[in-house]
Amino acid sequence: MVEYVVVGDEKGLVIPTLQNYPLGKRPLRGLRLIHTHLRHEPITEDDLTDLSLLRLDLLAVLLFTAGKGQIAAQLAWISSATGGPTTVTNPPTPLERVDIDCVHFIPELEADLERTARTRSKAVDALERAILISVTTGGTRQQAEDSIAELRELARTAQVEALDEFIQRPRSLNPRFLMGEGTMRDVVIRALQRGASMLIFDQELTPAQIRSISAMTELKVIDRSQLILDIFARRAKSLDGKVQVELAQLKYLLPRLTGRGVQMSRLMGGIGGRGPGETKLETDRRRIRDRIASLERELKELSRGRSQRRRQRVKAGVPIISIVGYTNAGKSTLLNSLTKSDVFTEDLLFATLDTSTRRLRFPREREVIITDTVGFIRSLPKSLMGAFKATLEELLDADLLLHLVDASNPRFEDQIMQVRAILAELKLENKAELLVFNKADILDEIKKKDTVAFLRVRQTARTQKGITVSARDRASLKPLVDELQRRFWQDEQEHCLSDAQTLS
Repeated sequence: MVEYVVVGDEKGLVIPTLQNYPLGKRPLRGLRLIHTHLRHEPITEDDLTDLSLLRLDLLAVLLFTAGKGQIAAQLAWISSATGGPTTVTNPPTPLERVDIDCVHFIPELEADLERTARTRSKAVDALERAILISVTTGGTRQQAEDSIAELRELARTAQVEALDEFIQRPRSLNPRFLMGEGTMRDVVIRALQRGASMLIFDQELTPAQIRSISAMTELKVIDRSQLILDIFARRAKSLDGKVQVELAQLKYLLPRLTGRGVQMSRLMGGIGGRGPGETKLETDRRRIRDRIASLERELKELSRGRSQRRRQRVKAGVPIISIVGYTNAGKSTLLNSLTKSDVFTEDLLFATLDTSTRRLRFPREREVIITDTVGFIRSLPKSLMGAFKATLEELLDADLLLHLVDASNPRFEDQIMQVRAILAELKLENKAELLVFNKADILDEIKKKDTVAFLRVRQTARTQKGITVSARDRASLKPLVDELQRRFWQDEQEHCLSDAQTLS
């Protein structure tokens, strides 16, 4: 059945929008393209690009020989062997000799493509598969690689399988695509070849950039901020957390609603669209603003309740300790080990989102209140940072910040700086801080593989007067517990010592 008849010129033809033949359920679109080359030239690179970008079932070029009235044909399709377009007839074949049974050939081709995609897939439980992209003009190549490694962990937390990664460091950013348009097309083709359903950028995209990239492909396009928001939406369990996440998402999405049109429903399903819901995203800007105002009022009410509880704790005169640190440093595990509690832990970024508070008892009926807070991360979305200030208010009344560091992470020094930068943004840089280097049980393995990295951890812990522990081993926590007693009850200990000397 003929769906489109397109008339072009010697420069080319414009393929219409193909929204009636969406990608997703099948590896190919369900359309074949047959067009003419009046100058008898074979299939071009532009033809193969269209074949790959549009995921056509088959591409056929009809070649006319001037003056002879002869017609030849050349075919191409997306091969399951290479994952890319392969020309299968070369040189062109007279039209009457072309013999291809599309009724059987296309389904077999799609079955081969699906098998290849499943074979390449590593994550059985992945909800989606993505290509990770970093385009930056600043910093070093190593910093870009570190950042995209963190993006990979974020994707894993969101149950997205990272199929491939692209890092580009151009002299200047392309205002439409971040990278050059030709490079962007290559990335999209690679994504389609690998069976990806989305592109995730390590940099925050502007609304115009999302529209430009989305116009090139039907793949979902999100950035680092949107991925973090999706993780927070999934992890939020308490009323506070859910309100804060929805508020942050709406503030992030509001400027991105204009001009999306039909792209919106495609972009906002699944990963990156969790929380407010598709129906809210399709309302007009006024209703979105009304919802934001309502959530902000609700957040203030919840904040007042927390403030009253904090005043009661301060009035009781019990010291307050807040555990802070980079995400996945082991804060919840440390809280569990210190207080023998069962706060949820998992080896994922942002496994803990909601604040947990427990009492830690010492000898002689002494105790402190210890609080586990949400982990920090570089490039935390501004909308999320603003919304979660309410939760991070817990840090205001803390007598001590227990800054937990993942000593096994090769970027631990950078993570320390990132956490301190966020604390400074919250005006908490003058709070008393105790550095605690976690995962000491892994340091022996690090020493065997990389002595320099091991010595860096030891040197940093020594110069910053930190304590090394393993949050999973309660026996290793004794130096930390002793230091906490010394900090909070040093005067009492000195008084007891003075009394003993007087009696002697």
